[in-house]
Amino acid sequence: MQKKLLIASALMAVSLQMDAQTTIAADYKGTANGNPISANIFCADPTALEYNGRLYVYGSNDHQQFIKNGKKGENSYGEIKSIVVFSTDDMVNWTFHGTIDTKKICSGWVTNPWYQGYGVSWAPSVTWRTNEAGEDEFFLYFCNSSHGVGVLKANSPIGPWTSPLKKLLIHYDTPGANAMGTNANFDPGVVIDDNGVGWLSFGGLGPSQIMPDAARIVRLKPSMTAVDTTAVKIKAPYHFEANELNYIGGKYVYTYCSNWANRSDSEWNTYKQQHGITASKPNTCTMCYMVTDTPNDPDSWVYKGVYGPHPGMGTNNNHSHLQKFQGKYYHIYHGAPLMEKWRSAGVIAQDCGIFRSICVNKVTVDSNAVKINQVDLSGDKGLKGITTPIKNFNPYDPQQMETMASCGGVNYEDFKNVKNNTKVSTLSNDASENLYVKMIAGSWTSVRKADFDTGAKSFILRARGTGKLEIRFSRTGTTQATIEFSSTSFEDHIINVDSTLFKGVKSHLFFVVTESKNAQFDAWHFSQEELTPTAISDVLTKPAATVRKGIFDLSGRRLQNGNNKHGIIIKDGKKIKK
Repeated sequence: MQKKLLIASALMAVSLQMDAQTTIAADYKGTANGNPISANIFCADPTALEYNGRLYVYGSNDHQQFIKNGKKGENSYGEIKSIVVFSTDDMVNWTFHGTIDTKKICSGWVTNPWYQGYGVSWAPSVTWRTNEAGEDEFFLYFCNSSHGVGVLKANSPIGPWTSPLKKLLIHYDTPGANAMGTNANFDPGVVIDDNGVGWLSFGGLGPSQIMPDAARIVRLKPSMTAVDTTAVKIKAPYHFEANELNYIGGKYVYTYCSNWANRSDSEWNTYKQQHGITASKPNTCTMCYMVTDTPNDPDSWVYKGVYGPHPGMGTNNNHSHLQKFQGKYYHIYHGAPLMEKWRSAGVIAQDCGIFRSICVNKVTVDSNAVKINQVDLSGDKGLKGITTPIKNFNPYDPQQMETMASCGGVNYEDFKNVKNNTKVSTLSNDASENLYVKMIAGSWTSVRKADFDTGAKSFILRARGTGKLEIRFSRTGTTQATIEFSSTSFEDHIINVDSTLFKGVKSHLFFVVTESKNAQFDAWHFSQEELTPTAISDVLTKPAATVRKGIFDLSGRRLQNGNNKHGIIIKDGKKIKK
């Protein structure tokens, strides 16, 4: 790895003015808002898992359809052939890990019969376990339009992912599944119970009535890639789509989106009497839940009520995932707040279709009673979201540039797979290994609650191209430090900074690009040491004030010894691979 030392001529406490020709990109997400989790990528149908202190969120890649449409027109979902991956350890700063290229991974699937082959990848559901050999295994299920459910497998939450099968796991020929031409075999939901048994729910688009009979659940074999029983019905009232599963307090919890059927009081009262419940009937397009001890018994499921309201925010559908992270539960769902902001600002045409964004809000769950309290999305139309991190952000840990609370004018590219002479990137499925951020003059990123403790004395930026990056505590405020760089390959560019400025906890830390000639950014971090030419070699071996024991990647994610390791790997504070 090459390094370049750029010592500033001053301590950069003086405000440096941006070129008058440059305009800072707008803040459409809003600095005060936590939603959506991405300020520049349209994504939907979220699912999630907790692993090694991080929450990983996966979703349908609406942005792929948006780009294919030329950033206009309706969202037909037909060009969604990849799955986005994000992660966080504080619930406000999110790392974009790129996309899982399902089209490429599933290219060897059968084409006869056609309904067992690959077409698109919507509405993922994910889980993981440690197998008998002590290896961590990750399983990602997705629906191939309405035809069925496919499965991918990996040894890391960010891949690389492979297809263990040559066709869909669930399809029209699966015993107990919905028949061809009637209901859909889509929107999977997976869970592994305390006995290590995997269960998969799916189905939807049944008749618009109180009991569509389109929801299904099936037990999986120990491999998690084959069904073990005939699929059975879940008798979910007003069921439509968006199936997910949880295991809470020793019980199975099934969540789904309700349909648009007319709801009569007499019909619902009859249902309540038949099932001995007191819950109110659900409004249209709301997230409902049911509970059971025996998931393969259709008559055992008990309707409990609504926990997720219609998100509004411009969207005409609803899909959510209930996720426990660091001991608390979160409602992860989609709306269209970013699309609405872009339309109102004239960034895109007023007649542009609905391209969705993933959002997160808190939810209260009584694990003993297995009761989910209804989520409150009233604050600023749900845009407020999670604004207070569950822990402060560590600026001394190596950070990917793709980690941010918000951004403006930012694009992502994969430097091994980007196409020539095109503005559209082709991202591989190996997540962050090759991903970088491309920024033009006026673009910016930000992180929240950066804790500088006693003070930083230097800043290290891994970048290539030619550019000027200003560090600020507000988007348009005073520049606290400036780093200029020029290199044809990714190199470490370093400046010393004023420790009296970079001290304590900063509510926001902005990186604003004021000059750019094909500037591309990979990673950054601060150091509590003032760096000299002889100290450059210490930058990667001592990236933080306190050495963290264990194996980490460049984003500070702890890795297992058996994990596939890509890019820069740090073990006990020392770089062991690049």
